[in-house]
Amino acid sequence: MITRSAARDALLLWLGSRAGLLVSTLLGVSFAEYAGKWRQWDAGLFITIAQYGYDGEPGKPHDDGLPAFFPGLPVALRAVHLVVPDWAASGLLVSLVAGAVAMVALARLAEFEGATGWMAVLALLLFPMAVFLAAGYSEPLFLAFAIPAWLAARLGRWPEAVLLAAGASCVRITGLFLAVALVVEFVRRKESWRRAGWLVVSFLPLVAYSFYHYRRSGDWLAWKHAQEAGWGRDFAWPWEAWRTTWQSAMGGDDFAVAFRMEIAAAVLAVGVLVWLLALRRWGEAVYCGLQAAALMTSAYYLSIPRSLLLWFPLWVLVAKVATRKPWVLVLYAMVCGPLMYLNAARFLTGAWAG
Repeated sequence: MITRSAARDALLLWLGSRAGLLVSTLLGVSFAEYAGKWRQWDAGLFITIAQYGYDGEPGKPHDDGLPAFFPGLPVALRAVHLVVPDWAASGLLVSLVAGAVAMVALARLAEFEGATGWMAVLALLLFPMAVFLAAGYSEPLFLAFAIPAWLAARLGRWPEAVLLAAGASCVRITGLFLAVALVVEFVRRKESWRRAGWLVVSFLPLVAYSFYHYRRSGDWLAWKHAQEAGWGRDFAWPWEAWRTTWQSAMGGDDFAVAFRMEIAAAVLAVGVLVWLLALRRWGEAVYCGLQAAALMTSAYYLSIPRSLLLWFPLWVLVAKVATRKPWVLVLYAMVCGPLMYLNAARFLTGAWAG
């Protein structure tokens, strides 16, 4: 049963955590300087696309990696920028609003699955990579579409589910994995095949985005090839990817720390997949498993820790365990809370944080 208190608790946790993050990181700088501190790594690339499109800033070297970023967030940035002059602040505002929607949806999904809603939200907010829910990254906007889409599917509201999933597909390639998972959930629920036509809608944004780049550059898979050109993410067998990442993690520089985080996240991801399969949560296993397969067959591990933010089935599972055994959440908070704050500090100083 989904209660109104779930939405209230989720919003309180979300806004409270944002206020705490603001206070702890704003001290000693002006707001303009503060917003600029969040324009790190991909946040700056999203702003570049929003400002100039996929050809990048005129007069500067062309960035072949830009097509890897789907247009959902840049479009949202342009819309907010109409009333918020600072681009970095626009990104923070998009993430704030989208994150609030996502947290409410996560709490409601957790309660629908028999868990305590606020526990799922708190588990996500304390995850070491949670800084990316505040930054001008695409994770909050994706979750604002993806979690309500899955909840709608669980409730049998398929037109609503696929339209929301289409929104998620506008934001990240992860929307493709969500669309496939919805097909699995549709079959698992033995829905009437007269409604199956709705499932196509979730795939349409990817087709449209591929066609856009085909018209622009003649490349249907520009978004994939951009990953290879911008980050060297060519296909590799899983054992090769593991070996390369392991060797990179043995160094003493800052990136070695990041690669150790990648390895830890990969182990956690495999554990979660085994957990989902043991519970016969086929749709959720497909959603998470496709992401894991894509990330673990790259030339090396990159952004696996951050991708776990998108694994909403994980946060529901944590909440279900913590509902029965509250000490689990206390222990989780004691371990992950300090790591989350440390990672936020790393991100704001320009270090690679996930």
